[in-house]
Amino acid sequence: MSFDPTYPPTNAEIESAPLRGQFNGLKALIDAVPAGPPGQNGSDGTSVSGAVIDGTTTLNPGDAAQASVSWDGANVRFTFGIPRGNDGANGSNGTNGSDGSQGPAGPPFSTAVVDSVTTLNPGDSATVGVSFDGTNVRFTFGIPRGNDGSQGQPGNNGSDGGQGPQGAQGPPFAQAVVDGVTTLDPGQQATVQTSFDGSNVRFQFGIPRGQNGNDGGSGPQGQPGEVTFMQLNSAVNGTSNNSNAVNTLVMTVSDPPTVGEVQAIASKLDELILALRR
Repeated sequence: MSFDPTYPPTNAEIESAPLRGQFNGLKALIDAVPAGPPGQNGSDGTSVSGAVIDGTTTLNPGDAAQASVSWDGANVRFTFGIPRGNDGANGSNGTNGSDGSQGPAGPPFSTAVVDSVTTLNPGDSATVGVSFDGTNVRFTFGIPRGNDGSQGQPGNNGSDGGQGPQGAQGPPFAQAVVDGVTTLDPGQQATVQTSFDGSNVRFQFGIPRGQNGNDGGSGPQGQPGEVTFMQLNSAVNGTSNNSNAVNTLVMTVSDPPTVGEVQAIASKLDELILALRR
């Protein structure tokens, strides 16, 4: 039966067989419509180098979570606003006045890894990037170098001053620690303060920068001083042990991370920065 647009007539009783024939006829007309030509392939989009989280803000309990995304031409950049949870009530006392049951431990991570340290130009802002690979929190640092100092005048024939008599043997120490170096104005006297904490000799230096001037000629090689560069370098290298007291987090971050996990990582980063300061 072919499709009849006049069936059923107004106010007529509907019969199943003719109505079924109407539907079949309408389907036949639809099936007979020819398919159009295929469309052109779309152009490839810009490749994404990576996803960067620019910031995470802790909101008040009950606030709606926020997320914004932008594109810098290479990276998809995110900023998040995550509301913290309401303060939990204290657990009720158990039998004989015992405390309530302890909540589950947060996911551990293995350690914090510094992937790279890049030297930036003088005056640039220091940078730090952080990521999590499922086991380790990974850091990349960008640290600006200091301005180049002007060259001082050559010595008289490059000779050193005379050597004084040897002093008495001092107490043994584990290492030398440089607590701080301050740049003084040209013409001021260099300063050095030293103390001994029972294990380490600790130094604070004040070094005047030189006057701007023309490069001087090089004098003959002088006699070596009492402390060689290798000895001083070995002593200064030991100051990296200041970070040994910072324990690892030992946690696994969930996806997406919780507010507690992000706060734990931020607190551990603050602890590491404070331990590395001189």
